Amino acid sequence: MEFKKYSKTLFFGATLAVLAGCGGNAATQEQGSDSASDGQVQPVVTSDGSNTDSSVNGEQMGQDAQSMKDQAADAMAAMPEVETVYFGFDTSAIRDDSREVLDLHVAYLNANPMQNVVLEGHADERGTREYNNALGERRGNAVKSYFMVQGVSADRIEVISYGEEKPAVIGHNNAAWSKNRRVEIKY
Repeated sequence: MEFKKYSKTLFFGATLAVLAGCGGNAATQEQGSDSASDGQVQPVVTSDGSNTDSSVNGEQMGQDAQSMKDQAADAMAAMPEVETVYFGFDTSAIRDDSREVLDLHVAYLNANPMQNVVLEGHADERGTREYNNALGERRGNAVKSYFMVQGVSADRIEVISYGEEKPAVIGHNNAAWSKNRRVEIKY
C-alpha cells in the first residue's frame, strides 16, 4: 500500500520535471519568433544570462569540430605501428624484445584514456585445440597484466583467445610456428 502512494508521487514529480524542462523562457521564445520575421541574427541568451552572437557560436562549434579532428589525427599518428608480440614455445612469458613494443602501446593508451584495446591470443598448431585455446588466453592475459601494471585500467582491456584457429603463417615448421605464437593488439 505504501509503495503505491510513493510511486504516484514519483510519477507526478517526474511528469512535472519533464514539463518544466519543456517550458523554456517566454522572452526567449518571443525573441525567436521575431527573428524569423525580420531575417536578422538575434543574440542567443546563454544559461548564465549573457548574450552572444549566434554566428560566433557557429564558428566556435566549427573550431571545436576541427580541433577534435586534429586530435583524432594526432592519436592515429601516435598509435604504435607494431601490433604483434611473439612468444616462445609453450609459454606465456613476455619476451624482453617485446617489452619495448608493449611500452609504446601503454604510452598510447595512457595518452588516450577513452581508447579500449582487444588482445587476441594465438598459438601454433602443436597441442590439442583446448590446450592451445588456454595457452592463447594465458598469453593475452600476460599482456593485459603488463598493461595494468603500467597504469592501464582493466576495464579498457579485453582478452580473446583464438588458439590455433587463425594462424598468421600457414606451415608445419619452426619458422611458421614462431610467427603463430603471438598476441595481436587491436584498437
